[in-house]
Amino acid sequence: MAKYIGLMSGTSMDGVDAVLCDISDGTSVSDNEGRENKKETVCRTLAAYSLPYPDELLSALNALCVEGSNELNTLAIADRLVAEVFAEAVHALLAQEKLSASDITAIGSHGQTIRHHPDCNVLSLSFSKDNLRTFTCQIGDANTLAVLTGIDVVADFRKKDIALGGQGAPLVPAYHNAVFAHPSKYRVLVNIGGIANITVVPPAYQQRPPLGFDTGPGNTLMDNWIRLHLNQPFDNKGSWAAQGRVNQSLLNHMLSDTYFSSPCPKSTGREYFNIDWLSNYLSSFFSERTGHIDESSKDNAFRPVDIQATLLQLTAKTITNAIQQVVGTQHTNHDERDFEQNDIEVIVCGGGTFNSALMNQLASDLAYETPAEPFANLAANLAANSLSDLAANSLTDSSANSLTDSSGQPSGYTVLSSDHVGIHPQHVEGAAFAWLAFAYLHDITGNVPQVTGASRAAVLGGLYKKN
Repeated sequence: MAKYIGLMSGTSMDGVDAVLCDISDGTSVSDNEGRENKKETVCRTLAAYSLPYPDELLSALNALCVEGSNELNTLAIADRLVAEVFAEAVHALLAQEKLSASDITAIGSHGQTIRHHPDCNVLSLSFSKDNLRTFTCQIGDANTLAVLTGIDVVADFRKKDIALGGQGAPLVPAYHNAVFAHPSKYRVLVNIGGIANITVVPPAYQQRPPLGFDTGPGNTLMDNWIRLHLNQPFDNKGSWAAQGRVNQSLLNHMLSDTYFSSPCPKSTGREYFNIDWLSNYLSSFFSERTGHIDESSKDNAFRPVDIQATLLQLTAKTITNAIQQVVGTQHTNHDERDFEQNDIEVIVCGGGTFNSALMNQLASDLAYETPAEPFANLAANLAANSLSDLAANSLTDSSANSLTDSSGQPSGYTVLSSDHVGIHPQHVEGAAFAWLAFAYLHDITGNVPQVTGASRAAVLGGLYKKN
């Protein structure tokens, strides 16, 4: 096996995760009926290190996500500074694990997304509508990163898919399919970062590609709203949202957004789901009013705490709807035996996993009945276990939350955190880009055309040599 480091900073911009992985092609595996599957990729997560952005850089990155004037100098400087933070995270991880640069085969760096416009829905004063092009922009200069770390870097993963007519996102489904495919069960991987996405991974014996897409907002709207009203960076465990009441009228109005009903392939970002998007939906309820909302009235359905509760419900509902839609399509198109009760595992990762109110709402929406606080102590449990402990875990009936509907019958979904299959929820995306670096060096395609809409599968990224 060979060691790789994956570097990831998502749309929440809460810092960079550096994830150390041991990766190799495994041996062929068979399901419990003796059907031989493709080779199983072995990707073990060994360690990780997280590093926040300095305040000045974070402020600049947030500003770059919004169109403005004279951005080029800021963009070019931030490109170098992001690479320096990424390199610092790599050095800290190596020191933590008592490793040297020579122990690492390559770094897979996602960079920091600044803009993502996969549908030509951007305005430009310089170009006519006919000359607009789809694009995605990630910064974190890979040349600087390679020089500062003394390690070869594979980066710029999304633009090849864009060039092939795809969305450039999500890219994690290829990794999910390679690493998380179960011999005989369907699995749904749910990543809840700033934006949420799902991957439906078929049983390995079927040897079919996964399906997936961005479902909509994950944490981004909740983070923006609590920052605006309480000056906090995120809603810890969803405790503020849990104090509010869902405004059903507002929820229904937001759910009517065309993104949620648009067909796949599709991807999105904070360019679309942001505080302006929310304000537009809120404003329709106050078209004839001026002044502030009375926050003290318990009868007021638009108290900030109630908006937070509604945004949490929006995230849970759009994820649930997406899962049920895709699984229902698969059920129609394939043998019903593949969808026996309790055969669909929903594995959740990303920062949203630590929002216990969100996790319980997601479990409730899938089960039609709330389980007994299955995720309330997740953060404490993860803190008490090392990565090696997580890697040693096996999925057992006692470790998963089997859900039931209102009649007491199994819902068909088992919802669990990714730590139950050996990887910390915060480290899945970083591991994905470690795997994408491995894939580049082994000529393995990294995109899934059925997910991104690209005209063909392709090896993604470019190599930036250390010397």
